[in-house]
This record gives sequence, C-alpha cells and structure tokens, in this order.
Amino acid sequence: MRGTRTDVLLQLEHWLGDEQDNRVFWLNGLAGTGKSTIAQTFADISFADGKLGASFFCSRDFEDRSNLRVIFPTLAFQLAYRYSLYRERLVKVLRASPDIGRESLCSQMERIIVRPLKAARIRTLIIIDALDECKDEEPASAILSVLARYVDEIPNVKFFITSRPEPRIRSGFRLESLRPITEVLRLQDVQRSLVDSDIELFFRTRLTDIAKIRSDYDLPQDRPSPSDIRILCEKAAGFFIYASTVVKLFTSRSHTPTEQLDWIISLAQSTAHEGWSGIDLLYTQVLEQAVDNMDRDTKEVHSRFRAVVGAVLLVVNPLSAKALSDLLRVPNISTALCSLHSLLLIPEDTEDPIQVFHKSFPDFLTDPARCKDKRFLVEPAVHHAKILLSCLNLMEERLKKNICNLDSCAAPGGVEDLSALCKAHIGEVLKYACCFWTKHLLRIPASSPCIKEVEKGINQFFTTYLPYWIEVLALTGNLDAGVYAINDVEQWCALVSAVQNCLLRSILTHI
Repeated sequence: MRGTRTDVLLQLEHWLGDEQDNRVFWLNGLAGTGKSTIAQTFADISFADGKLGASFFCSRDFEDRSNLRVIFPTLAFQLAYRYSLYRERLVKVLRASPDIGRESLCSQMERIIVRPLKAARIRTLIIIDALDECKDEEPASAILSVLARYVDEIPNVKFFITSRPEPRIRSGFRLESLRPITEVLRLQDVQRSLVDSDIELFFRTRLTDIAKIRSDYDLPQDRPSPSDIRILCEKAAGFFIYASTVVKLFTSRSHTPTEQLDWIISLAQSTAHEGWSGIDLLYTQVLEQAVDNMDRDTKEVHSRFRAVVGAVLLVVNPLSAKALSDLLRVPNISTALCSLHSLLLIPEDTEDPIQVFHKSFPDFLTDPARCKDKRFLVEPAVHHAKILLSCLNLMEERLKKNICNLDSCAAPGGVEDLSALCKAHIGEVLKYACCFWTKHLLRIPASSPCIKEVEKGINQFFTTYLPYWIEVLALTGNLDAGVYAINDVEQWCALVSAVQNCLLRSILTHI
C-alpha cells in the first residue's frame, strides 16, 4: 500500500544508490512480517527506475519455484531480455552447452551469470525473495555459498535477498567473503511505532474501502473509530499477516462489517479467528520444515520437539536456551529450535531469553481444532505437568542449606554482591523453579495420569526441601512468591480431592 514501509524502502533505495562495498543486502524477518511484499515493491520501484536486472521469487508451494537449479537459468533469461550485450555472450554459452541447466549450481553461476555480466560490464540489481522456501540440503545455503565464491568477480552487480532467519541462511551469510559486504536489516528490529503507523493506515484504508464496496451494509460514519483501530493495531503486534487476515474477515458476506468489527475487538484473549483465514497454514508450513530439517523422523524426536516448544510457550517468564536445557534435561536445545527463528525470538547468546513474537502462534499450537498435525500439538495440561515435575526434580537436586556459602551471621540485606552470588550459586533455572513451580501445578487437572507422581513429588518437596526453598526465595527477594505458592498448592488440593488431605497435612506439618 502506498505510504507504508517508507522507512524500509528509503533504506533500500539508499543502499542501491550507494557506491560503497555493501553489494549484498539481506532483509530477514519472521513469518508474516511482510518480507515478500517489500521485495515486490522494491522490484517494482527498481524496474521503473531502470535498475532491476532480474528477480526470482521462491515459493515452496510450486515445484519450479522451490528448485534451486531453476534460479540461475531464470535470472539469466531475464538479464538477457534486459541487456543486449549480456544476451550476446549468453547465447554463445548456450550454443556450446545447451544442457547448462542440468549442471551444478557453481557451474551455472560461473558460466551463465558471472562470465556474461563480467564481459558486458553491466551495473544492475538482482533480487531473490524468500530464499528459505527453496529445497536445500546443504548446512549453509547452496545459493549463498556459490554467491560467496563469485561475488567479487562482478563488483557492479548488487544482490537483494530476503528470507526468514533459518539456520542454513544465517550460516550462508556468515561465510567469510559475504559477511563484510552484506548489509542486514531485521524487520523485527524496525522501530515498532513505524510498523504500527503502517498497520494503522492499512486498517483505516482497507476498512473504508470495504464499507464502500459493501453497498448492502454500510459501516456507521464513526466506525471504525480511533479506539477500534488502536485495539486492532495492538492485536496485530507488528505482524502484517495478522492485519491482512483480519481484513479478510470483513469481506465475509455472512456478517455485516459492523458485526465483524465488534466481534474481533471483543475477542481480547483469542486469536482463533485469524486461523480461519490462513495464518494457520503459514505456521504449519514452518513447523513441517522444522521437522524435515531434523536428522530423524521418529516419535522420540517429535516428543522432544513438543517438549521443548511446549516449555517455550508455557513457562511463566521466558527462559534462555541454557536454562531450558537444564530444566528439561535436553542437551543442545537449540537444535530442536534451530528452524523456528521465523516464529520465535531465539538470541545468539544462549543466556538471553527465548520469546514468542505473536500470541497467535501459541494459540495455534495449543488448539487441536487448529493444529491438526499431532506431531506439533502442545497439550497444556500434559506439558505443565512435565514442567512441574522438572522443577521439582531440579529443586531436589540443587537446593541445599546455605546455598550461597554465606557467613552464619550474614543477613541478605547486608551481603555485598548478593546478586552476583545468587547468579553464581542459584542461577536462572533454579530461581525460576523456586518462584513458579506452583503456577504449573495449578494447570494440572485431576484427570491427569501423572497425579500420583505429582503427589509424591510435592510430598518429598515439603518433607525435605522446604527450608532450603524459603532460603532461595529470601536471597533472591521473592519471599512473597512463597506465600502465593502455598495458596496455589492449597487451591490445587481443593480441586484434586483425591490427594487433598495428604498434601494439606504434609504442608501444615512442615510450615
């Protein structure tokens, strides 16, 4: 839409006109953040200015657009159509080797892209969109590996590439010859107020257009109100696909635009309506690709994948990869998440928290009516039980008297560098377990098959580790969490009558 994404497009135009060494631009972003739309717009603008030489828009939905071997021949055809000098040199290559399209990517790049461009001394732009959607078995992107090998031979050619931040793409851009000449823009790093402003303009314009088209039902003059638009923008949370999906709902003939607007705004905690218009398909595609990238396709692998993803979605506070690995007893947890960079914020630093970008993703994964592939479905009751038992096991292993090795007369308020001592001796994951284990307990129903195991774990906790738990809460400044935790246990016991008397007696005896 005209008037949106102006900041990103200006940055791209500045890069294209700059004579500096950054001859490659990588635009990456999460699923649904608008990468392909930006690429299309940039291609249109560059074509109108006479600067675009060729483009290839990858898509996993089409065989001929997800095949790596088709990219270079397609680009060569477009370049030949655009530049006569290039065409003359390409024709000579094709006459000598008519089967060049069956040769290796390296040979294709060198013979039908690099040589003709180098000989013709052409200054141009090449765009490759959604590179992650091509089938690629290499650990580092095959296309980027080839580009890294030859890019220095065609210094007058610039490459604009978009993709999700998938592992093999990130590895490709880390190659020694590409890294110094690549400019990177992550769409999730664009100032949020600018994104919200674009989404607001999109909503206002599209909803007004729909009101004009729907002659049978008109939106009142005061709808959508500024308040309506603000709520819709908050729900979108920076995701253009959300905004686009919601607008599709307004075109439904079964309800008036006013009814649809009121309904969507009223769903303060639900994102189910987006799924009906296609966002669930996007999530399914990303997850299928994540599973395909795993070494083995087994029930054990899928179970571990669900356990890791379920923990990311259901923990009370976001945890780092290191903490999640300690909690779940899953080594190299980043392996299970390496293909989900388009849906989760997974920092390079394993001590920074992993976060969900948009609420519609956990809503999708935890709803069996939306997530129909059982390999991905996260059942909250099951995973809350797993997290609780992991917390109890962790506390059983690590809680001990005087955990920070303080002097016997020391009081927490008078200890120097207490936060550093807590970080060293308690750590992120034990602190999490001590503060939040009962929040997971409350999510376990009486019908859970692991009730007996939960009961045993809680009894063991209050019998043996209660004073050490209180010590950790005091040292970390979370004694109030202990009070709430006792209330949580009592509340859960009241709901699960079979274990009520035993647990309450244990709690009252040891407090």
